[in-house]
Amino acid sequence: MTPTPQSAPPDAPPREPLSRRTLLRWGAVGGAGVALGPLAACAGPTGAPGPGTLTLGLNRSLVSLDNKLNQFDAAVTVQRAVRQALTRIGPGMKPQLTLADRFEMAGPTAWTVRLREGVRYSDGSPVTVEDVATALRMYGQVNGSFLLGLFPELPTVERTGPRTFLLRTEKPVPVLDRLMANIHITPAAANRPEELRSGLGSGPYRVLSANAGAGEYTLGRNPRYWGPRPRIDTVRVRFVPEESSRVVALRSGEVDVVDTLTPDSAEQLTGLPGVQVEETSGVRMCQLFYNFRKPKGHPLADPRVRRALAYAIDGDALVDDVLNGSAEEAGGVVPLALEGAVRTGSYTHDPARARSLLTSLGATDLRVKIIWETGEFAADTSVMEAVLDMLKAVGVRASLQQFEPGGDILTWRQGRAGDWDVIGNGYGSPTGQALTTLQGMYGGTAAKERTRDTFMGYVVPRVERQLTAAATEVDDTERAGKLAVVQQAIWETWPSLWAFAPKTLLARRSRVDGLSLLPINSYDLSAVRLEG
Repeated sequence: MTPTPQSAPPDAPPREPLSRRTLLRWGAVGGAGVALGPLAACAGPTGAPGPGTLTLGLNRSLVSLDNKLNQFDAAVTVQRAVRQALTRIGPGMKPQLTLADRFEMAGPTAWTVRLREGVRYSDGSPVTVEDVATALRMYGQVNGSFLLGLFPELPTVERTGPRTFLLRTEKPVPVLDRLMANIHITPAAANRPEELRSGLGSGPYRVLSANAGAGEYTLGRNPRYWGPRPRIDTVRVRFVPEESSRVVALRSGEVDVVDTLTPDSAEQLTGLPGVQVEETSGVRMCQLFYNFRKPKGHPLADPRVRRALAYAIDGDALVDDVLNGSAEEAGGVVPLALEGAVRTGSYTHDPARARSLLTSLGATDLRVKIIWETGEFAADTSVMEAVLDMLKAVGVRASLQQFEPGGDILTWRQGRAGDWDVIGNGYGSPTGQALTTLQGMYGGTAAKERTRDTFMGYVVPRVERQLTAAATEVDDTERAGKLAVVQQAIWETWPSLWAFAPKTLLARRSRVDGLSLLPINSYDLSAVRLEG
């Protein structure tokens, strides 16, 4: 077998700590250190929340209350408070019934489902079987959907009664109850194959006002909600892009909850009177993923070149000195916390080996363009600046292009805009299953690529065949074995320059209680309450 970065020489010199000058420069560029200035100088929310109002300060703009494309973790918390699915992922990453009160496998390719009796939308109209069928069709027509990639195939709906139906697939989909937690149900007549701007749903909250352009919403209790009455009268959602602004707003009491913190911010907030920091293990994979749309003959189309570049990256330095220990370097192609994930290898820092391999492969004078969107993961700019220096140290000239939230990076990811070589990207796991994340990232086909529904152009037919075999395996033990084999096969294609799994960090005012943060970086908004 060709040597890989997990087989570095045992006598490799120990890593020197990053110099203070380097850390300061990375922090200054990327905002790793948070300066606490007056909020008036920051673009943040104004006005303290009232006694019955919860205010969330999000790091990403919530462009709609639909989730066909907008799958950022904190956004999902808000979206699920308005729109609901048949099931949801709850504590222990187990599926729970939501709009359905029955969801059972009736055979390898069929599931029996029954809607709850009396479930209605906030306008008083009933949730129907036709709404479910239409929702599946609409999700299936969205190009570039993160969710669509998780499904080996979308099921069809066969009505069997006023509230009952079968979900049928051509091949077995043994985790369909988990996958359907991501298909939010909307009245059929109002549904479209796009992110819906309206907020009509069956959830515990309804939309009182919305400014999608600014990412600001006000939610109030849904008086027709079928479940337990939510604890809070009003929820305000604000987009606060600057982390320093979110920290100041939380400290001053102008927002109650802030998400996706850097370790520096979490450290500054820990122990402050009136503030609590929540941390949980994460199931999100953050990676510097290669562009798999490179033509044959391009250096990055060669997995040996991709592997050689990985030797340039000092993962220990990034985790310890830039991310301050708030993440774990990836040991596989999906986070190891996911059910079904296996360790497939490790990244090793060996600049001399990187130079040697690149020279032997004729990949000298290599130029690499790295792109990412601000807020994709904590300390993202600092990580990118560090990676740029590491590549420079092995003779690779790298350039960075940063996109603002809400920009056009989606078209770049789909290969419809400019060219790039590596993308900083985060990929969540809304099901807690390795299988669905593997399917979404590595299950690309030529047909999906024609509609740009692959993950960064990753189309490897033998991997897709192995994934399909695992995804359709009903026997749990057999499926686990097949998943282990395909994960090793994916690792050997070297899809990432480097990857890590961040811990989930969130901060809240002490008056906020009942917030149970899940590893999927989401929580049940209806269970949150305010004390005092």
